Amino acid sequence: MSNWIEIGSLDEIPRLGSRVVESAAGDIAVFRAADDSVFALRDQCPHKGGPLSQGIVHGRSVSCPLHNWTIDLVSGEAQAPDEGCTGKYEVMVENGVVYLAL
Repeated sequence: MSNWIEIGSLDEIPRLGSRVVESAAGDIAVFRAADDSVFALRDQCPHKGGPLSQGIVHGRSVSCPLHNWTIDLVSGEAQAPDEGCTGKYEVMVENGVVYLAL
């Protein structure tokens, strides 16, 4: 069973931006899309380990700031022609508060 932790309000994550949550397993990037949907991925691109939290969010994807790989926010998968995957985490928003499953 997952352990849900409160990471703050939805308003603390900028639209088309992210917030980093530190965990024992490494940094987790929590992203907010334009439609206020929220996603969480390991803050490391599968290519060269770039910080996805510093990338550009577009639609339901983020572009790595190092080499412009596009990572799907839902699955953590790199989009073709690139290959690779970063870890994903469950998130939920209740009454404007964001929770992350560790």
